[in-house]
Amino acid sequence: MAYEFEGREIETTANGYLVDQTDWSEALAEHIASTEQIELTPRHWDIMNYLREEFFDNNTQPNTRTIMKAMSEKWGEDVDQRSLYDLFPLDPSKQAGRIAGLPESRRKGGY
Repeated sequence: MAYEFEGREIETTANGYLVDQTDWSEALAEHIASTEQIELTPRHWDIMNYLREEFFDNNTQPNTRTIMKAMSEKWGEDVDQRSLYDLFPLDPSKQAGRIAGLPESRRKGGY
């Protein structure tokens, strides 16, 4: 699988994750999101930026529960799992990570 983007073919894994994280850009994230019928809002970006910071600064890939806690703090409200799935319906930690240009997480899951 690959993304056709700005006249280039961006190589991905079979599950749609970037093979080379340096190919990622905000414009590419917008493109990937649009292929998944997601229009990125500031809340989407908050989650993706959080995941990128955690991965590149701390070498971790937070699960959905950890994202809920971080976004509750950032947004100043109680964020539940449903709120995150409304933003990233296929799985907040995995789908947001894919759009954010991170490698595929090998952990089992969401909550």
